Amino acid sequence: MPNVKAATVSAEDPQAYEDAHVHAVYDSIAPHFSSTRYKPWPIIAAFLASLPAGWVGVDLGTGNGKYLPLPSGRPGSVWTVGLDRSRNLLEIARRAGGVEREVVWGDVLDRPWRLGAFDYALSIATIHHLATHARRKAAVRRLLESISPSHGRALIYVWAIEQDELSKRSIPVGSSEAGSSKTGSLTARGKGQDVFVPWVLAQPIGSQPKARRKGRPVDQSDMAEATIEDDATPNCPPTAPRVFDRYYHMFAKGELTELVTEAAVDMGLQIGEPDGKSGVSGLQIVQDGWERSNYFVELRRWRQ
Repeated sequence: MPNVKAATVSAEDPQAYEDAHVHAVYDSIAPHFSSTRYKPWPIIAAFLASLPAGWVGVDLGTGNGKYLPLPSGRPGSVWTVGLDRSRNLLEIARRAGGVEREVVWGDVLDRPWRLGAFDYALSIATIHHLATHARRKAAVRRLLESISPSHGRALIYVWAIEQDELSKRSIPVGSSEAGSSKTGSLTARGKGQDVFVPWVLAQPIGSQPKARRKGRPVDQSDMAEATIEDDATPNCPPTAPRVFDRYYHMFAKGELTELVTEAAVDMGLQIGEPDGKSGVSGLQIVQDGWERSNYFVELRRWRQ
């Protein structure tokens, strides 16, 4: 598998940079990517299961919509609207769980709904695709603005520089360094790393319909490992694997919580639990931490 490479973000036009290195990539790999994203993460599933019945929320960067059907223990008790920039992923998300879903084509930096429209919001593996600190902070602010100022809840996940022992990724630390970061080899607090993470698409969808792997038809979940056996048509040579470089800002320890705090302070919110003073709005950091190569933070808005 190709290595993760350090990336240098274009300061002139970060939107164009994201269009080329994020949005175009996901539209190209959508079916294959979706076939690898089907199992909910435990903390996210638990968060959705804890929500009161009747709440309506939004998944900002929903991808293939795997979190739209949750909670699995009481399906339909809450309703999550999905937003994403990839039309091809949204076509998959709109039928997540075998039910017609509400999905919106849009950007996490947009304001497509009124302030406080939702009871809860998710941002799972999305903010790390934004190419500058200012844009990442703006995305957090849009998320906080989208939930109720009196009871809104939110959960944010981003990829971490600190990868666990099961990860296939080795993250370069510094654009000119050859070192890498795994658990136990941590970078300075609050300093992330811009990288390209490769996605290997072994063959374009539909390009080799007679390809077989171990004597059976190739399906989407096999595409990354698919091989052409000896009985393939001689005049149709295998398509060379295509590698797509996806831009990520890999977060360092403490960086996500600091980013959320900055966005909240810019909104005039008090950080911490309610203190009994009237006329005050705030944001409580319910929990934050590291889980399986990701950093997460759970939030609750309040108003007195």
